[in-house]
Order: sequence, then C-alpha cells, then structure tokens
Amino acid sequence: MTRYVIRRLLQAIPLLVAISIIVFALVELAPGDASQMYIDPEKGTDPEYLERVRTSLGLDQPVTVRYVSWLTKTLEGDLGFSFRTRRPVTLEIGDRLPNTLLLGGVSLMLSLAIAIPIGIVSALRRYTLVDYILSTLALVGISLPAFWVALLLLQVFAIQLNWLPAVGMHDVRNTYEGWAATLDVLRHMILPATVLSLAQTASWSRYQRSALLEVLGQDYIRTARAKGARERRVIGFHALRNALIPMITLIGLSVPSIVTGAFITETIFGWPGMGRLGVEAINGRDYPIIMAVTMLSALLIVTGNLLADIAYAWADPRIRYD
Repeated sequence: MTRYVIRRLLQAIPLLVAISIIVFALVELAPGDASQMYIDPEKGTDPEYLERVRTSLGLDQPVTVRYVSWLTKTLEGDLGFSFRTRRPVTLEIGDRLPNTLLLGGVSLMLSLAIAIPIGIVSALRRYTLVDYILSTLALVGISLPAFWVALLLLQVFAIQLNWLPAVGMHDVRNTYEGWAATLDVLRHMILPATVLSLAQTASWSRYQRSALLEVLGQDYIRTARAKGARERRVIGFHALRNALIPMITLIGLSVPSIVTGAFITETIFGWPGMGRLGVEAINGRDYPIIMAVTMLSALLIVTGNLLADIAYAWADPRIRYD
C-alpha cells in the first residue's frame, strides 16, 4: 500500500503540471485584456497609462515567461497577488476556505446521513409502495436544478415566511458571541447546505440501493442466513460493508466539490466561500485567483481519488494493490 501511494503521488506531479498549462493557456486565450478591468476611466486610453497598468499586473511579459514565473513561485508557496484586492492569494484563499469547508462538510455529512438510510430502506422494501415513493422522490431531487431550488427556498423561507436569513454567513445587524454566534452561523447555513445536499442525497440513495441489492444476491449472504445469523447482523455486518464501496467512490469524487462545487449556491446565498471567490475572480479577470482555485480543485480531485482507493482496501479486505 505504501508503494502504491508513493507511485500515485509521483504520477500526480506531471498530471497537475499538465492541468496548469491547459488552464493558463485557456485564461490567456480568453477574449479581452485583464488590464481593461482595472484602468481608471478618468485617465482615458492614454497608451502610457495603459502600459503602466499592464506592467503593474505583470501582463507586459510573454505568456511563457509569466507561466514559468507563476509555476516557480507556486512551488515555493507564493501564489502571487490578487489583481482586484492586491492582497496575497494565500490570504484570499485562507479567508474563504474555512467557510467553504464548513458549508461543504455539513452538506456532505447531511447527504450521507440521509442517503444511506434511504438506500437501505428502499433496497429492503424493494418493489413496495415505500420503494416507489423513495425512488420517485430521488428522481425529482436529481432532476431539479440547484439554482432553481435555491431561489425557491429563498422565496419561501427567507422572504415570505421570514424564518431564515437570505444571504451571508453572519447577521450584520447584531454581534453575537459564544453559542449565539454558532447558532447564527447555523441559521445562515441551513438553506445553502440543504441545496448542496439535495442532489447528492437523491443520487447517492439510488447508488446505495443498487449496491445493496447486488450484495444481497451474493452467495455469502445466503450462507450467512443459512447459518442462522440474525437479519440485522447479515445486513449490517456482511452486506452493508461491501455495499458501501460505491459510496466510497462517490465521496472521494465529491471532495473537490466541497471546495469549488458551490459556485452557484454560494453566489446566490452570498456565502463568503471559495465558490463565490471563484465567480468574483472570473468576473474580474483575476488571473492569480482563477489559477489558484482551479489548481486547488485539481489537487483535491487527485487526493479524493487516492483516498477512495485507500478506503477500498479497508472496506473490502480482498482488494490489494501491487
């Protein structure tokens, strides 16, 4: 396993470099000039002024020079400065990343807590009214666009009923401390976390149902029942553990979405996280932020896949890596 992990980490290096080249090229080929976003309208189109702006942003150098410079500094831990705020990119990400991890982590735990039991019940009550109802609800949850659900929840619970706050992470009208501050954050988190977990819960419950049904048809399950094992032990110890392997894959692939998959949701609810930071960077042609968010996402995809492979061996002792 140690050799396998080391080999996977070494393979990830050229992959991440290739991704950085592609992303840098796409940003460079995008229409328009980033310097146009940061000029002073009162100074007009003075060529000397425009050149000074390009120089201050580092856009006066050839693209290859800028890429090599960015890659070198990134390897040293320096992600550069934001074009918009002129703050270090590490500080911008450091301010937003904990908020996104909190929101994404809560939505992930919520999805698992709901999807796994629903999948188990649906599998054990196969082809019954309960199964049909749960399957229909899952299909509806998968089909609903996240932005539409977000706007609907805002309209109902924040505007009409006024039960929950509409935007932000904290109440700007009051300053809370201690448990009051925690409850304030939780109230602001309810709507965006619900939106993020809806599609995952719906799809994951279907995967869990299919995986459990497949496992329940295996010979070792029939053997366990023939030996007189209780049904609860057969399901919980023998069947569910192997049926969780597809869920491990889904969880591993969901790791990057915790950080960058909430672009629309965080923007709609005004949640100060990485998704909203990415949208602001795209709108402002903030190249350093765009590169940082993209590469962080790529790194998390590689990490999530690796963690999923490692978890396979824990869930199924028959799996071994050479």
